Amino acid sequence: MFRSLRLVLALFLSALAVPLIVSSGASAATKPSCVVSLSPTATETLYAIGAGAQVQAVDTDSDYPTTGLPKKRINGLNPSVEAAIGICKSTASHPSTKPDLVVISYDANDIKEKLAALGVKVINQSPPTTVSGALAQIEQLGTLTGHVKSADTLAASIKKTIDTDVASVPKHPGKKLTAYYELDTTYYSLTSSTFVGSLLKSLGVVNIADAQNTTADAGYPQLSPEYILGANPKMIFLADTICCKASASTLAKRPGFSKVAAVEDGEVIGLNDDVASRWGPRLSLLMNQLTASVKGALTNAKLWK
Repeated sequence: MFRSLRLVLALFLSALAVPLIVSSGASAATKPSCVVSLSPTATETLYAIGAGAQVQAVDTDSDYPTTGLPKKRINGLNPSVEAAIGICKSTASHPSTKPDLVVISYDANDIKEKLAALGVKVINQSPPTTVSGALAQIEQLGTLTGHVKSADTLAASIKKTIDTDVASVPKHPGKKLTAYYELDTTYYSLTSSTFVGSLLKSLGVVNIADAQNTTADAGYPQLSPEYILGANPKMIFLADTICCKASASTLAKRPGFSKVAAVEDGEVIGLNDDVASRWGPRLSLLMNQLTASVKGALTNAKLWK
């Protein structure tokens, strides 16, 4: 299975019930000088709120921002305690090589319990299912690292973008805008119960995967090509353009897909895999693209002929 899908499914299926724990603020004396991020989303957020200088190691999937990330890496899907506790640079003010704070979004190898037993503070920011949950995680990182103001500002900006985008989509009671959201070329998808799915739902999109979801899928069912063709979605979002090189042209070459409404009428939207699967500071970019695509589809006369 492709790395991006493996990561997405691992995150959501392993930690759905983990609550967000809000900590008291970091004082000047307790402000962490060695932070380890084993979450690509947390890495983006830490740098966006001004805590980048405190980050001494990140997971192997962290790739944004594109410059300035530490060279020290830990496999977030298979982390070892030994790697984590020896990662920090020992200084006069921080004599231990153990990190002050580790942020995870997937508790692989029971890393949280193991590090906590050694006195390391670990925060599990599992993928949220709501916008408010995502914004709360940004604010939490600001509190934990001593960057409350910038984190609050970032969260408020994202919320404003989402609210503005939702309000900008015209009501369309006579137009059922169905959509298929592809996570990889084996037809794993997501439903409205997931975070990205909730964004689409707020824009008035009817997700074809909702009807196929089971408790075992946890919001990420694997659809069949036959089901997708039968549903004949008016929009298709490809969140596998990087991992799997999916595009409108490659989609059209799949058996039967050239006749799907979204393909015939030019409503196949390619998304950046990383932006589409993370819930941090680039969430505004994702929302802007989803909104623009929905508004474009609503005015596409070919879809409604």
